[in-house]
Amino acid sequence: MNKLEQLKSMTDVVADTGDIEAIARYQPIDATTNPSLLLKAAGMSQYAHYLDSARTVARRASDQQSVCLQQACRQFAVDIGCEILSLIPGRVSSEVDARLSFDTDQTVAQAMRLIEAFDDRGISSDRILIKIASTWEGIEAARQLERKGIQCNLTLLFGFAQAAACADAGVYLISPFVGRILDWYRAKTGEAYSSETDPGVVSVRRIYRYYKAERYQTVVMGASFRNTGEIEALAGCDRLTISPELLKALEEDGGQLARKLKPDGHSDDRRAVQSEGSFRWALNEDPMATEKLAEGIRNFAADQVKLEQLLLQGSEPA
Repeated sequence: MNKLEQLKSMTDVVADTGDIEAIARYQPIDATTNPSLLLKAAGMSQYAHYLDSARTVARRASDQQSVCLQQACRQFAVDIGCEILSLIPGRVSSEVDARLSFDTDQTVAQAMRLIEAFDDRGISSDRILIKIASTWEGIEAARQLERKGIQCNLTLLFGFAQAAACADAGVYLISPFVGRILDWYRAKTGEAYSSETDPGVVSVRRIYRYYKAERYQTVVMGASFRNTGEIEALAGCDRLTISPELLKALEEDGGQLARKLKPDGHSDDRRAVQSEGSFRWALNEDPMATEKLAEGIRNFAADQVKLEQLLLQGSEPA
């Protein structure tokens, strides 16, 4: 077996893309989307009819243009989500507007509108994960949604404090980022890291061990990979969401892939329920997580704005 086939035997592989051709080829269990991937999808010919339909909604004559624009973006996300769901057996992650990352009530409200929009297309909530940034407000929104039976994927997760709070909130799944953590440490230290010393890999392994030792049910799905070495170093993790480029590289590699993570590991961390104050302090004490969380929210928000401008102006994505 090639390394992709070996990986699938020990880890649920998720496609980190909105490209239906790549999803059909690699046959992942689930797929994830985000504002950046939706913006990229808007430039793909196979989605042109969805883009045109969303533009019609966005340009409706209305005293509340922002409402029409929100509806258009939601329709585009749901159309692509439905297309993806026709190709996979599992779920698609659909993201709440990053500009709501510090507003619990509005995050919950937009999540419910997404669920309703999928339901109108005949897609039940058990095939959707609502994707939310791992801020304190986002985690609290996820807590409320999980209690309503709406399962969530907490993204832009860089630090242990975020992971611990998500588990306490009963979040279904977290997406701890690997490559962006590596980017930060490389820029700060100038060090060349191996797959074993990669700070992103080390972070996800710590979270995985903690969850399993404390018997949390929250799924750990490593994300944001820079190379196949990072993926191989996390073989055995609950799930890994991988770009088409790296899926291709794994498929073309006929070497042996060893399992690195098993659910029977020991953790040096002990369960501790965080207050809002202790969460914010722990995040503050982790400059990497603080900076990368803020940067990720800004970048997703910027791509959301670009998508909105594309829907209104009819220009091509940059």
